[in-house]
Amino acid sequence: MHLSSTMKLTVALFVTVFIFLIEFLGGILSNSLALLSDAGHVFTDAFALILSLIASLIMRRPSGSKATYGYHRIGILAAFINGVTLLIIAGFILLEGYRRFMNPPYINSDVMLSIAVFGFFGNLLMAWILGGRFEDLNIKSAWLHVVGDAISSLGVIIAGLLIKYTGWLIVDPLISGFVGLIIIVGGARVIKDSLWIFLEFVPGGFDVRAISEKILNIDGVIDVHDVHIWSIGHGMPAFSAHVVVKDCLLSEADKIRKLIENELSNAGIKHSVIQIECVCDRR
Repeated sequence: MHLSSTMKLTVALFVTVFIFLIEFLGGILSNSLALLSDAGHVFTDAFALILSLIASLIMRRPSGSKATYGYHRIGILAAFINGVTLLIIAGFILLEGYRRFMNPPYINSDVMLSIAVFGFFGNLLMAWILGGRFEDLNIKSAWLHVVGDAISSLGVIIAGLLIKYTGWLIVDPLISGFVGLIIIVGGARVIKDSLWIFLEFVPGGFDVRAISEKILNIDGVIDVHDVHIWSIGHGMPAFSAHVVVKDCLLSEADKIRKLIENELSNAGIKHSVIQIECVCDRR
């Protein structure tokens, strides 16, 4: 959908809250842990969307004296918090699933099925609203919440069908455990991606040595050192280095700098800080 990130998050939030209320009531009425687990996941979706919405609004603020790089990492922080909440809710689901596995209770499969189908299509709607090219990790983390919940809703539907036609009540805690594992995988991925940026590791797909060699191949460059590549925000790689050139006019050194920036731009790096150092040619 061609909507702004803020509008996408707002629409998705209203849909999420509605799905949570329906699934929570359905889980109570049917006594299904799988459905309650799905409702719990939807609740974390709502929390994640609220965080993402707040972060999206803050990120639009321009850079200033207190945030010279802007507020892009607010979205990364929201993504990290979302990832942590996913792991916490998964822990509760797995614990309760183990208890019910040991002593499966009665489950109303008809109520369970109807609510699960509703939740499944509701989550598909939200995934479609949030989907497409992700503008930042913040939106991606919210989308992962929704996709994980759609998969878990599908699992609840399968559990409901098995319980209805076979009477295997043990399927309910098994499916809830499956939901918990899905949530853990999604949460761990978001946490890893956000920490990678916070710790300023080299973004995926960039080779420091290869980029340095390309710069060294530029005519006039003698040496490159103190090279750093990191991310200001999701999809915003930055580069800094000291570049040693032959003793030359300032205008010639500036031409070399522009050649370096062009090389970096071709590699996908738009933000760079290059310090030119001149040395005498002793040959």
